[in-house]
Amino acid sequence: MGKVIAVSSGKGGTGKTTAVAALSSCLAVLGYKTLCIDFDAEMRNLDLALGMTDFAVMDFMDVVSGRVKLLDAYSKAPKIPNLSFLSAPATPVPGDVDPKAVKSMFNEIRTNFDYCLVDSPSGIGPGFRFAHSNADMAILITTGEYAAMRGANRTATAMREAGITNLRLLINRVLPGNFRRIETTVDDIIDMVGVQLLGLIPEDRYVFQALHANTPLVLFKKRHSAYDFLDAARRITGEEIPLQQYRYST
Repeated sequence: MGKVIAVSSGKGGTGKTTAVAALSSCLAVLGYKTLCIDFDAEMRNLDLALGMTDFAVMDFMDVVSGRVKLLDAYSKAPKIPNLSFLSAPATPVPGDVDPKAVKSMFNEIRTNFDYCLVDSPSGIGPGFRFAHSNADMAILITTGEYAAMRGANRTATAMREAGITNLRLLINRVLPGNFRRIETTVDDIIDMVGVQLLGLIPEDRYVFQALHANTPLVLFKKRHSAYDFLDAARRITGEEIPLQQYRYST
């Protein structure tokens, strides 16, 4: 039986969507059949991070409404075996969506995939609730910025209220120099957010370059932070991977 993982952040600018794309790609590279779903209706940026802008046709509301079967709705990544993608609709998710239909979709996903990562929208609206009420695990993305940490703490509370007990923290866009200047440590961030650490991802200019090259980060010719995402993905699968020193200066 597969595992559904909801990924959220307390505010914009933390690199949440990039993290979903990178973690999904890494799980697929490790040999796991992986589906990533964009639950951020209207914004819909996950296809850009995956380099799949021209491949997404159906969206998850087509499945939930019964218009299309799940196996006909998702698109397979052209360059990464084992990776598939299901888009969000271009319009807001209706407030009267049947929760049983959403649950049924995720149950079917579990029978067809090893992992499903859900790019949850910001805030705690219908998309957030549907993603987390059907998740087996949640990953919270934050940076060392105070507003991001405070938002992450509030989001962690909402995740727990949604019934999530397996909750992990990914600290993204880490700049060690900034931490030193404000006298903040990783332990300070963990204490403020109140969630167990999954991994550290340094700030990486190649994320920006890969996005604009329409290329998944794990396939980009210079992919520094992809190795840190790979370590985080291996921890998701249960491997005991120690936290590494920063592989390059920032």
